[in-house]
Amino acid sequence: MNLFARPARLDQAPPAALIRMRAIATGLLFGMALVYLAARNLEGVQPAFGFVRAFAEAAMVGGLADWFAVTALFRHPLGLPIPHTAIIPRNKDRIGDNLAAFLRDNFLVPGVVARRMRRLDLASSAGRWLASPSGGDGRLRRGASRLAADLLEAFDQKRLGGMVKATIGQRLRTLDIAPLLGQALEAAIAKDRHLPLLNGIVRWAGRTLSANEHLIRAMVHERAGSIMRWTGLDETLANKIIDGLDQMLADMAEDPGHPLRAKAEEGLAKLAFDLQFDAPMQLRIELLKLEIIDNPAMQNWLDGLWESARHAMLRIARDPDAGRQGKLGEALQQLGTTLQDDARLRATINRFVRRAAVGTAADYGDSIVRLVSETIRAWDANTITRRVENAVGRDLQFIRINGTIVGGLVGLVIHSVDLLL
Repeated sequence: MNLFARPARLDQAPPAALIRMRAIATGLLFGMALVYLAARNLEGVQPAFGFVRAFAEAAMVGGLADWFAVTALFRHPLGLPIPHTAIIPRNKDRIGDNLAAFLRDNFLVPGVVARRMRRLDLASSAGRWLASPSGGDGRLRRGASRLAADLLEAFDQKRLGGMVKATIGQRLRTLDIAPLLGQALEAAIAKDRHLPLLNGIVRWAGRTLSANEHLIRAMVHERAGSIMRWTGLDETLANKIIDGLDQMLADMAEDPGHPLRAKAEEGLAKLAFDLQFDAPMQLRIELLKLEIIDNPAMQNWLDGLWESARHAMLRIARDPDAGRQGKLGEALQQLGTTLQDDARLRATINRFVRRAAVGTAADYGDSIVRLVSETIRAWDANTITRRVENAVGRDLQFIRINGTIVGGLVGLVIHSVDLLL
């Protein structure tokens, strides 16, 4: 039942199938009324029409009763303020609270989440689907895609984005990043993976020197004495400095054993050590990390990251087959095969998913519950009426049709019993 369609669809018309079934149910009711009137007039001519009259009469009663019951769920029948009608609009706030409580008690309690997640092997299921996305029940796949898209569009994106941003920010704040950086740098140095970075720095320094020669010449000219400027020695000195720096950078780029490169590598090795074991260095990195996280530019980047991820998920959810084309599809298929073959990887992923789900329920369960409740409370009576009625769909009209037919059969039985008695 899709109660959480996106706000842009608040005023959408009922589906064509629902309109058609509503017309059939109403037409059947009026048809029974016409049959009743005709059979009543003909009953004196042919007693057999008494059975038709009894059927039609009881069918009208059953159809009217079920029409009243169905209508009373969503609105006042015929606009009359009859007590205990328009049940859903009058109780929308309570419905929202009860739905939120249902989610909290059955899905968002950490203990419940942990028990449910222990029985799930999500990694195996994901592996099978990724490795063979065309297999299985296509309707189930399409239904899951539509459900995922509807859920992504359903809630207040500002609040949901804020929750995602807060989660990322909290994880970044608790992350001890300095040792991780130190270990990564140490591993890179051990396998010479830092050399492209070092070469890039040398090339960057060379390009920077070439682009700023005029600054060096101006600096030498300003600091040189009047005699040096008068004789032009300041220009010669500036040329020597620039040529020397340029030659030094060229030597560093060509000679892996250059002394300055060795000094640079020594400095990188010391930095890797300090990041892992030096408390003052770790404190400086931690303060820098917190400053970056609190920076408005970083917050804007997190907002953009969430929006980009949401739009990408929506594109894939709306058209999962298109989202799996090309290199991405090949990579996902390879990931699915790996998940099927690697038991340790499956166990690791399942454990991570369980912990993430339990942690999310513990940290944000109440926020999700409030989001559901407040979303429904924000809807007006007409909105929730349309949403629930459209979500239930044709089944409501089948109730009316069944009531008409069952009522007619009961009337036929009662008429037969009366004749027998």
